[in-house]
Amino acid sequence: MIDVNWSALIGTAGAICSAMSFLPQLLKVRRQGGRDLSMAMLALLLSGAVLWLVYGLINQATAVMVANIAIIGLVSTTAILKIVHERREAQPRRQRIAIDMDDVMADALAEHLRRYNAAYGTSLTVADLSGRHLQQCIPPAHHAAAEAMLDESFFENLAVLPDCQDVVRELADRYDVFIASAAMDVPCSFDAKYRWLQRHFPFIPPSRIVFCGDKTIVDADYLIDDRPRHFTTFRGQAVLFSAPHNAGETGYTRVASWKDVREHFAAD
Repeated sequence: MIDVNWSALIGTAGAICSAMSFLPQLLKVRRQGGRDLSMAMLALLLSGAVLWLVYGLINQATAVMVANIAIIGLVSTTAILKIVHERREAQPRRQRIAIDMDDVMADALAEHLRRYNAAYGTSLTVADLSGRHLQQCIPPAHHAAAEAMLDESFFENLAVLPDCQDVVRELADRYDVFIASAAMDVPCSFDAKYRWLQRHFPFIPPSRIVFCGDKTIVDADYLIDDRPRHFTTFRGQAVLFSAPHNAGETGYTRVASWKDVREHFAAD
């Protein structure tokens, strides 16, 4: 018959439970940080565990020693994680700039005019569109065809606006730069736009490319865009990039080129 030492068994089980009781707290701090966890409480708990360990050593109580060694390890690790998270959060966040693509980085209007003129034998120019979108300058019968020109191939090989690459690279050295394109306006453009960015702006990581419909989801300090509608609920500073259709807009800070963008952010 096996002689069970119930006292040792119960003590060991209690030690395991006591030691493991702090593990969920450690995992929570690792995932979420320990902002709401009191450092004084951790210090007292650690002090108590050390004293209990000394007690176990003096009295040769193995269960007490094992439990409190584990508790010391868990509490110490939790305190270190809490300190690391708090120091990380205390560091100032770099400001963020969100940049639109079409007619801000990529010359979409020139390509649209080229395709339209080629299809209908017309000679529309950028100057003809002052204060208006292309759809407002062409016959209603052409609207559907002009819209259909915005297929995947349209976005694949757009020209980069002058100085854009150099200035965006400079901004990326001082700010967290995000590309924010309302790609839901033309859903077939996702892949082509992504390839275009990878080809011309490889220094922008994919994690900072945002294809969306409503740009209010972008948490940025600045938004450079050619369409004022994206600024109405934007909480940061709006920077309007000049384009024919926004010629009459006077409610926002305006830049006419990427050299202007460089000067604007050099002054900030």
